[in-house]
Amino acid sequence: MSELPGDLKYSKSHEWVRVNDDGTVTVGITDHAQEQLGDMVYVEVPEQGRELEAEEACAVVESVKAASDVYTPLAGTVVEVNEALTDAPETVNQDAYGAGWLMKLKPASPDALDGLMDPDAYQAFIDAE
Repeated sequence: MSELPGDLKYSKSHEWVRVNDDGTVTVGITDHAQEQLGDMVYVEVPEQGRELEAEEACAVVESVKAASDVYTPLAGTVVEVNEALTDAPETVNQDAYGAGWLMKLKPASPDALDGLMDPDAYQAFIDAE
């Protein structure tokens, strides 16, 4: 397991959230999640403009082992999706916290991040699984 980036928040369904300078957030799956799934062969991202409720299934990642839903860690509107993953789903394996991001959201509420875990809490959560 790689080091967890300290600037991110984490969900119990293994998504990460990075707050961007413009107030949007970038969402992806954690390195732990991609390691559990194995080599990605397909990624389906949500449509731009879609409004999501917190913990709603909004994307699909498919690996050689299994297909898995991705849940949005917070309510918001999809403002951008990572189209590059259509042709290169393995990017999620190679750079889960960077180029492997899935979508950018405009949060529905300023306190939307309050229910998410910091890196230490997430590490304790996965250690307990």
